[in-house]
Amino acid sequence: METVQIVGAGLAGCEAAWQAAEAGVRVTLDEMRPQRLTPAHKTGAFGELVCSNSLKSELVNSAPWLLKEEMRRMGSLLMRAAETARVPGGHALTVDRSVFSEEITRALESHPRIEVRRGEVTKIPAEGITVIATGPLTSDALAQDISRFTGAERLYFYDSISPIVAADSVDMSIAFRASRYGKSLDQSDDYINCPFSREQYEAFVTAVLEAESYEPHIAEDQTPYFEGCLPIEELARRGRDTLRFGPMKPVGLLNSHTGRRPWAVVQLRQEDQRAGSYNLVGFQNHMKFGDQARVMRMIPGLEGAEFLRFGQIHRNTYINAPSLLLATLQLRAEPRLFFAGQICGVEGYAESIATGLLAGRYAAAMAHGLAHGWPIAPVPRASALGSLCHYITQAEARNFQPANITFDLLPSLDEETRMRMRHDKNARRAEVCRRSTEAFNDYLVGNGRETYVG
Repeated sequence: METVQIVGAGLAGCEAAWQAAEAGVRVTLDEMRPQRLTPAHKTGAFGELVCSNSLKSELVNSAPWLLKEEMRRMGSLLMRAAETARVPGGHALTVDRSVFSEEITRALESHPRIEVRRGEVTKIPAEGITVIATGPLTSDALAQDISRFTGAERLYFYDSISPIVAADSVDMSIAFRASRYGKSLDQSDDYINCPFSREQYEAFVTAVLEAESYEPHIAEDQTPYFEGCLPIEELARRGRDTLRFGPMKPVGLLNSHTGRRPWAVVQLRQEDQRAGSYNLVGFQNHMKFGDQARVMRMIPGLEGAEFLRFGQIHRNTYINAPSLLLATLQLRAEPRLFFAGQICGVEGYAESIATGLLAGRYAAAMAHGLAHGWPIAPVPRASALGSLCHYITQAEARNFQPANITFDLLPSLDEETRMRMRHDKNARRAEVCRRSTEAFNDYLVGNGRETYVG
């Protein structure tokens, strides 16, 4: 049976390697770190998280929950690692980055059918079943070869990293603990909230707008930021109240010190299992570090903050998937090649893991099929996994932008059901999830053993 080569040991590549190996296929996993680091990575560990530490909502009948449930049912290694590394995060699945990476690295390095190879891959392999999962920070050499191989221009957008502060440097006589609307899986107050008065907010917005920013690394590149991950400077330029209706929205929060709702608020989310550090939720930015420290210390409660990491900007690379990929994540012109993770046009941790899971399974099916004639059976369109793949392979190629999993990507309800539930959004979403789960159940019955890891 043919070996499957996985290029890249980020979230997608790690999940792809695990799925293929668990399907009985021999796997080689290539990773250039630590011999060569990216502008954002700090270690050589597998599955290193470089931006947020959140894998999004775990609220039942939300789109992110549905996607993760499907992955759990298909035996996702990274979902299992996330449970082991879990830290409090309200209704979100948030993890200790180090524990998360350690769990993934240990599992892959000890798997009897996975051979780990450290070193940069600079060209697409000339033959063999291959999953390209090099992520948004694909090395220049390989990115150029992908561009040459696909005949498509490289696409870029800029993504930013939120700052992290030491927990003991937050002034809790000003900040307060609460989850928005009290929503938390265990009813605890998982977030630290820094409240603003109107005057403090106006001064902060002015400082954000006046702060000096780093220039893009590629001057000629004019592609936009990803709309779902805009730096706070970009948001502030869209209007003085934009931040207050975005990452600084105060709705659903009462200041326990005053009993009143703040004018605006910055939420801090736990970063590690010992609760020693917190990240500023939604506060990705590209200010120069000196200005960044000054501006962020204008946040009430962070006047004496110790910054363990400043916000940064880095380049993300992805292909124009609708013009290049099949629904099975195979390159149309060269079906032995699969693309997975952010390079294939998804945005977000869970979404990257999801495409890695599918690419690994599809690649394993192809490896088996070469000897036994097995077809690749794609997941159903109605599932969250299928809807994500449907978007990245069927969207309008000319205006293609990376996407997170949302209800907009899932099939719409029929008119009769929408009318019957028109006054109950939660009921509509529950019905979408029910139908999606039903279709996914049918797929599992016909195409493989369910291996729940929740």
